[in-house]
Amino acid sequence: MLILAFETSAKAASAALWEDGRLLGESYQNTGLTHSQTLMVMAQDLLAQCGKAVSDVTAAAVAAGPGSFTGVRIGMAAAKGFAWGADIPCCGVSTLEAMAEHLGVYEGYVCPCMDARRSQVYNALFRAEKGTLTRIAPDRAIALGELEEELKALDGPIFLVGDGSILCRNTLSLPNLILPPEHRMHQRADGVAILAARRIAAGEPGDAAALVPNYLRLSQAERERLERQQQSARV
Repeated sequence: MLILAFETSAKAASAALWEDGRLLGESYQNTGLTHSQTLMVMAQDLLAQCGKAVSDVTAAAVAAGPGSFTGVRIGMAAAKGFAWGADIPCCGVSTLEAMAEHLGVYEGYVCPCMDARRSQVYNALFRAEKGTLTRIAPDRAIALGELEEELKALDGPIFLVGDGSILCRNTLSLPNLILPPEHRMHQRADGVAILAARRIAAGEPGDAAALVPNYLRLSQAERERLERQQQSARV
């Protein structure tokens, strides 16, 4: 199976090719250009450099959120469009879980954090032991103060990953928070590919038509619209 994976949930964009348990190649760009300008070019170049054609790809995968609303939409559109055009499965995975997977085999806790503004982060929590990740908290939007109280109960190193890592390290008063090396800290498409390969092997259908983003909360525009409706209802 040859999987083409996309990750566009934050400022960086990446694409990866995963074949039968092996990472063939990955393209990563964090230049500030919009993902709509770079993502498909990266994917096309990656396929060519790995000696693969579009027709060789047997599944697409994408980080389905949480993350930047615009970024997630671009990645989802790219993956679903590719899957529909090639008539192949499309698997969406948790952005946070893919980040934890990308970190590798550190022992301790893995705490993915993405800056959600308004003193919140998108977050999940995993236990890493002997190369295996076990989820101990769901994907959620959580206040920094609430997260700090939760992490205080954990005994052992807590590895922060994601674009909210430095924010959490500087805000949370905990001695056991660890920033991994830069190349292990941020969202990458290889983690997306690993999770997608497992799900497809487990028999998940990968229905592109049924795949929807997981934003975890309403966008600012949607929140403002809801507030206006509530104000109008009170008049």
